[in-house]
Amino acid sequence: MEIPGILAVVLIVAGVWSLVVWPQFLKRVMKDPRARDAAGKATKFLTVHVVLVTISMVLGLATAAIGIAGLVA
Repeated sequence: MEIPGILAVVLIVAGVWSLVVWPQFLKRVMKDPRARDAAGKATKFLTVHVVLVTISMVLGLATAAIGIAGLVA
């Protein structure tokens, strides 16, 4: 399957965006007082956000990879 060049670039930009934005979001979540309980243990708030960020970054990486493959092919 061939992807038009402009669409490949859009995929690359979207993937890079995810890889840049989500780690910054996670840094803020980890500093949030709701992220840890009184004993310092991770809360469900933190766990859910770590899963969200992980999935989003994997999808961002896949999106960028598809875009790069579209430019190379």
